[in-house]
Amino acid sequence: MRYSIFNIKTLMLAGTLLLASTACNEDFEEVNTNPNAPVSVSPQYILPQAIQTAVDNYWGNKVRNQRLNFDHAMSWIGYLTRNIYENEGDNYNVQPSVNITNWEVFYTDAMINFHKVQTLAAPETEFANPNYEAIGLGMKAWGFSLLTDVWGPIPYSQAVAGTSEEPIYSPEYDSQEAVYAGIIADLDQANMLLNPDGPRVLGDIMFGGDVLMWKKFFNSLRFKLLNRQAHIVSSSAAEMQAMISDPATYPMIESNDEIAQLEYGIVPTNNPWNDILVQQGRTDWNINSTLVDKLKAMNDPRLEVYASPGIDAVDGIITGHPSGLPGEIATTFNGVSAVINQDVFATTTAPAVLMSYAELLFVKAEAALEGDIGGDAQAYYEAGIEAAFDQYGLSVPDGYIGTAGAANKENIMTQKWIALFGQGIEAWTEYRRTGFPVMPAADSRAQFENDGVLPTRLEYPGTEYSLNGANVEAAQSLLGGTDDMKTPLWWVE
Repeated sequence: MRYSIFNIKTLMLAGTLLLASTACNEDFEEVNTNPNAPVSVSPQYILPQAIQTAVDNYWGNKVRNQRLNFDHAMSWIGYLTRNIYENEGDNYNVQPSVNITNWEVFYTDAMINFHKVQTLAAPETEFANPNYEAIGLGMKAWGFSLLTDVWGPIPYSQAVAGTSEEPIYSPEYDSQEAVYAGIIADLDQANMLLNPDGPRVLGDIMFGGDVLMWKKFFNSLRFKLLNRQAHIVSSSAAEMQAMISDPATYPMIESNDEIAQLEYGIVPTNNPWNDILVQQGRTDWNINSTLVDKLKAMNDPRLEVYASPGIDAVDGIITGHPSGLPGEIATTFNGVSAVINQDVFATTTAPAVLMSYAELLFVKAEAALEGDIGGDAQAYYEAGIEAAFDQYGLSVPDGYIGTAGAANKENIMTQKWIALFGQGIEAWTEYRRTGFPVMPAADSRAQFENDGVLPTRLEYPGTEYSLNGANVEAAQSLLGGTDDMKTPLWWVE
């Protein structure tokens, strides 16, 4: 047999390697370990990226046609409106990139990383730490609550299982009822795992390692979700009352000092609204006349907290304009209608709020009004109003409570809507659930898509039909209607 030069060199090299392997096999792994490239990563290095990615996307993605909260929900619920590009949410149109990006960022970035934090810190692992485990579990529950409130049925029980021992790359969808049951249980488990006297938590960019604050946030979130389903799931009232009756076991947010929020400004983080409005210099958004007219009618001083007069406003008066106006009309309001108060909401350090003390108090007011918990609905309602003003350093004006009206369902939800400014997705969810606040009739010049119906949900992203087609098709039976933006979700009252 003839051998080429390449064959001969290959055989010689193989023989050399064989001899070498017999001589140093015992030390091979130690010698070839790179100390600068660890094979395992502690949860403390994954947690900050997971929090940052999830909250940034929730508050307002920096990229055009991907901002569900800022471009879409904030307009749908009467906070903002557009003076240009009205087909990017303002007129009920949703670009496919919005569906795809929000779905993918939450699942492939945030949820997977929270899952890693949870599993890496599980018992009998290298980084076993019940506090990390609980934070990963609880933040997954928060993410799933957003996903199901936007889409309805979603992958939950089989989600983020692509890296498990038996990976699932095409997860089935769970009903919204099943998702709620699961995440409410997950939040309860997270509360039980969290131990303020337990191991330290590093890399926590939200609460600075304060484990008690994580307990308060997760319990407040669980209470809210129980309230949201209380008219459907009869056991919710007893669970809420049990939480109210046992604050030692179920501590919740107790003041504006304990708002669950991501405070920006730690390099290299930056509030996404600052990026959009200041660094990118975008001027596409104005304050919606729905919000302006309501706050003016109530002589509510928060108007000047939320809004600044347009640069061409007559006598510096704050005015707004409605959503849905065609571009040639909407552009006439540029410089005239009010804009977001950048000094409050668009500085580099302005926070992104996940849940406020005022919101929790309004949830309690609704629960007390419905008889699901003990306590005085009016007292909770008035405390919620006070907290909402105090959040911005204001006091409730004399006579304001009388103007706001007594604690009935509409008034509670209306005050909650005012307080939720900035949290467009949350306010949109509450409006879809309760029908409050009552929105004004559309402007006669408005031209809405979606048959003029304020979106009830988002359609599933096209990537799901191409990559997980059978399961997303099956999800429509769980949805109870067509995969469009007019099908109501499970918790609608």
